[in-house]
Amino acid sequence: MNLRTTKPFIKWVGGKSQLLGQFENYYPKEIKTKGIQNYVEPFLGGGASYFYLAEKYGIKNAYLSDLNKDLILTYLVIQQKAEILLDFLEQYQNIYNSTEQEKRNDLFLSIRKHFNEQKYEINYKKISENWIPRAAQFIFLNKTCFNGLFRLNSKGEFNVPYGKYKTSTILDVENISSVSKLLQNAEIAHNEYSSCFSKITEKSFVYFDPPYRPLTKTANFTTYMGTIFNDNNQIELAKFFQKIDREKGAKLMLSNSDPSSVNPRDKFFEKIYKGYKIFRVNASRAVNCNGANRGKISEILVINYA
Repeated sequence: MNLRTTKPFIKWVGGKSQLLGQFENYYPKEIKTKGIQNYVEPFLGGGASYFYLAEKYGIKNAYLSDLNKDLILTYLVIQQKAEILLDFLEQYQNIYNSTEQEKRNDLFLSIRKHFNEQKYEINYKKISENWIPRAAQFIFLNKTCFNGLFRLNSKGEFNVPYGKYKTSTILDVENISSVSKLLQNAEIAHNEYSSCFSKITEKSFVYFDPPYRPLTKTANFTTYMGTIFNDNNQIELAKFFQKIDREKGAKLMLSNSDPSSVNPRDKFFEKIYKGYKIFRVNASRAVNCNGANRGKISEILVINYA
């Protein structure tokens, strides 16, 4: 397949769709020559990198995981129950389109309330019929909430407000179908990132896209899981990166923020990834309450190969 057509089925803060053209310069050459056909991504999020590589180069097998239970639930529903999910999404699309603009906030809040209440009835360990309407709600809320954020409060409740969009594409039959096909070769799991260790061999490519280190003290985005991924967590991840490099010999790539773009003396990542290659790519910051602070900013890529 020469043209990339599949895209993430959700909006996701920190999603990598805009960076894939730059990433192409840093992916290991073995991906392109079929020397690597096992892909591992333990902070899955929107999955832009996986969809890109799976579609463009063909990935024979993948291990994809994330700690967000409803995100993984939705991936599994798309993988295994896509046709039924599309029926639910069509219903939500029709309801949204037929609801008057001034009443859409009430519609959004009612679905958000049900989504938060329903979580106590979900067995996240085993796929069942009630996963399908929940996945549909997850996609509806993502497509209609403010900026496509997924944020949980300390009680584990989704608390993002309505986005006030005139139009929202809740139903995308072609893309959901394409995503489902690309997920057939993947093992999808709700797990800590460390769970990927047993899935990695020397012929694996592992891509880490953890919660980014805040560039300022006020920039903490709380959060996909209701908790903060702090500096200690970043250091533990760096140790895990080194462990895989040392014991598995896999090709590794990691994304994160670039603290030196705000404070040139901040060499946090240079210290914890000492000995590895660090490159910088340009990204657009999309989520900021102050519009004047949105724009181009550099991010880092850490790799362990030539």
